[in-house]
Amino acid sequence: MKDLAPDDRPREKLLRHGAAALGDNELLAIVVGSGTRRADALDVANELLRRRGGLYGLGQASADDLALVGGVGRARAAQVLAAVELGRRTLRSGMHARPQLRSPRDAAAFLLPAYGGRPVEQFGVVLLDTRHRVLRTTIVASGTLNSTIVQPRDVFREAVVGTAAAVVVFHNHPSGDPSPSPEDIELTRRLRAAGVLMGIEVVDHIVLGDVRYCSLKEMGQI
Repeated sequence: MKDLAPDDRPREKLLRHGAAALGDNELLAIVVGSGTRRADALDVANELLRRRGGLYGLGQASADDLALVGGVGRARAAQVLAAVELGRRTLRSGMHARPQLRSPRDAAAFLLPAYGGRPVEQFGVVLLDTRHRVLRTTIVASGTLNSTIVQPRDVFREAVVGTAAAVVVFHNHPSGDPSPSPEDIELTRRLRAAGVLMGIEVVDHIVLGDVRYCSLKEMGQI
């Protein structure tokens, strides 16, 4: 970036005009920090975005994926992934401390920023009080690219320990398509039956895609 005028260099540009004035590649160049003898940080950032298909692809990448790009390595890959995760958490931290999940749409709005678009399937549970306000959210199982093994006892162990009156269970589909599988529907049936026995309401099972969701409650499965 030595060829750029000082005011056009990403870091100086951010300090002078604010982060909103920078392009995706310029922001990423600041996260990367420095380049190599053959490529500066902006070149590395451009190549990362090209390889991953833009910012969305960065969020689905692993450290090993990013380290394949010249000039990145595992340390810089970790920096990029940390920045992506901070962005996700920023979306969540702007919400009320204890949001109330009154509908499937509320639940999806709460869950998608943090758990939608993940590269690996995760199954989690949102613990709710008697007014369906969030107590906490926990991941109970992580799987491969297309499957997660979860048992009702895993869900209700968390619910009992957390003194939850109700739960919303959720998992993501790394494919981006939130359509539930027959296995998802069968698991929902088992969880609902277990909840009746435990006295803990299963409010919904939300399947998360990248930016879309599917509610088993809206489908009439709960």
